[in-house]
Amino acid sequence: MLALIAGTGDLPRAMLAALPERPLVCALEGVTPQVSPDITFRIERLGGFLHALRRRGVTQICMVGAIRRPPVRLQALDLATLTLLPTIWRALRRGDDGALRAFIAVLERRGFTVLGAHQVAPDLLPPSGILTRAAPQDRHRIDAVEGERHLARMGAADLGQACLVRDGRVTDAEDDSGTDALLARNRAADGGGILFKGPKPDQDRRADLPVIGPGTVTQAAAAGLDGLVIEAQGVMILDRAAVIAALDARGMFLWVRPKGAK
Repeated sequence: MLALIAGTGDLPRAMLAALPERPLVCALEGVTPQVSPDITFRIERLGGFLHALRRRGVTQICMVGAIRRPPVRLQALDLATLTLLPTIWRALRRGDDGALRAFIAVLERRGFTVLGAHQVAPDLLPPSGILTRAAPQDRHRIDAVEGERHLARMGAADLGQACLVRDGRVTDAEDDSGTDALLARNRAADGGGILFKGPKPDQDRRADLPVIGPGTVTQAAAAGLDGLVIEAQGVMILDRAAVIAALDARGMFLWVRPKGAK
């Protein structure tokens, strides 16, 4: 049986729509996903929560959506979580990727198979190529090369997964506030250029794989961008048909770019 640990954003709802049977939906207390959870849990009671999943017959876990790292109240720990405390504490002190790796390791040590959203719903990963009527020009291909380089540097520091590039120069980059915030603070930009988005070079792709959707197109258009470039097999698209239609209507392009392509 599959359990989804659902965060915020559109991905949990898209996952449920893509699956033939509803999984067990779980959510961390304080997180309000767009889907109704069957179980909520606190990080201080993670051990008890995992025992409950096992009793329900859960063998696979998939984490989908954005989850802010929660505060830990030591006085709220249950006995089943005490043995996990050193791992939880170290995880919460790391960057996002390090914290996710540690959490996945806890789940695997408890006997669960951890799956990525793209493994559970593979249609969310688009094919490589240019998916829109408009196509990137030579300057955009130069921008994409610089975007890939910059993301590699960001990833080495466990930072964001997106940047804006114009005329071969990175003009802004994603921080903890996410891609929507990156685009929102560039609405008054002069226009042109691309959004380049991809996973961190060494991240565990079973968690926090980047996503774009119709909202990304709206924000990118408001920022005056020429198009979107996403890493092939590294970025999921929610409602792909709507994304392509919205880009076509605005004369923008979507390039699903293999890593290292010119």
